[in-house]
Amino acid sequence: MFLLLVLSGCIYGASALNNGLALTPPMGWLSWERFRCEKDCKKFPNSCVDEELYMAMADRMVADGYREAGYEYVHIDDCWAAPQRDENGKLQADPQRFPSGMQALADYLHEKRLKLGIYTDIGYDTCEGLPGSEFYMESDANTFAEWGVDLVKTDGCNADLKEMDISYPAFGFYLNNTGRRMVYGCSWPAAQIVLGKMQPNYASIRQHCNIWRNFLDVQDSWENVKGVFKFYGENKQNFANFSGPGGFSDPDQLLMGDYGLSIYQQKAQFGMWAMMTSPLFMSVDLRTIDPKAKAILLNKNVIAINQDPLGAQGIMLYGISNSLSVWRKPLAVKGSFAIAFLNEDDQGRPMPFSIHLGDIGLTNVNGYNVTNIFDNIHMGYFKPTSTLNVLIDPTSIVIVKAVPL
Repeated sequence: MFLLLVLSGCIYGASALNNGLALTPPMGWLSWERFRCEKDCKKFPNSCVDEELYMAMADRMVADGYREAGYEYVHIDDCWAAPQRDENGKLQADPQRFPSGMQALADYLHEKRLKLGIYTDIGYDTCEGLPGSEFYMESDANTFAEWGVDLVKTDGCNADLKEMDISYPAFGFYLNNTGRRMVYGCSWPAAQIVLGKMQPNYASIRQHCNIWRNFLDVQDSWENVKGVFKFYGENKQNFANFSGPGGFSDPDQLLMGDYGLSIYQQKAQFGMWAMMTSPLFMSVDLRTIDPKAKAILLNKNVIAINQDPLGAQGIMLYGISNSLSVWRKPLAVKGSFAIAFLNEDDQGRPMPFSIHLGDIGLTNVNGYNVTNIFDNIHMGYFKPTSTLNVLIDPTSIVIVKAVPL
């Protein structure tokens, strides 16, 4: 028997960060999941965190169609910085691995019509023990602006959880005060939920951040990804209501083309990130990516669901533990919805499922034009009382788009 979760699915009315950015979820490439904190460029020249890596990924994003699909940020994560600040207290890039400097890297990306994302921490050290921005917020904000940074991801390690309601807004103020528009990514609710078992103030978070991490880092395993689905499906803090143009929940990176997920599970993660209106940041070696994984990342119909200008976060309507769940995401065209059927079961055969559209809130008396999004197949015209039949592969997903007639 299905468990019905009655959730509002509305967009919260609180004001977003007033920088005019992230009107839809940001898209790009991020180094952490695939390349972590590898600093030995002699032993691992093709996978160490250095300027050559980011330039190579930028080249591939342009040449292989990712930029045109919407992926525009090349995002540096932890381990880029030198162990100490300079004599004036300014952050500096590791001189061996970034000999040209961050401004030169930003220029390289901007010439390719791409944007630079960078990492810092709200605490005194980053998660990997490099200089954090505590006590240096204004200086670091000005440094990032001078370098031409376009997005700042601000982690929550080595910081006082109770002070985050002050420290994250303060750093956002300094970023905005530079005069350069930079997307502000916060780990504010993730740190408070995971480490402090606290209830985040999402109205304040939306007001001060463009994107915010809610949960643990995603890891390259199906069990971990299912944990993200569960967290978002339960929506215990009602954070789904705060998604909209200018501010979005961030469940972390995409795993397409990495090691831990089957191609079916990669399809499920990508589809659910689209339904959840999440930032889409690939973390894969684009030089060697599997063509099937690449095809998932470039699926324009699924990207369109993610980038829908309404910006509403999809919610889970029905769910059976460790099996099937049904999710609904309202779209900008009035009365239109994306509906996802997620099959977490691994029992070895596709799962058939039938439903009346009216049972999930699609009640337009004239009916709906229904399309399978991943496969771009027109499924037909359905009344609210018509039966929609889908067949969902194990550990995979089917997404349909329903447009009123």
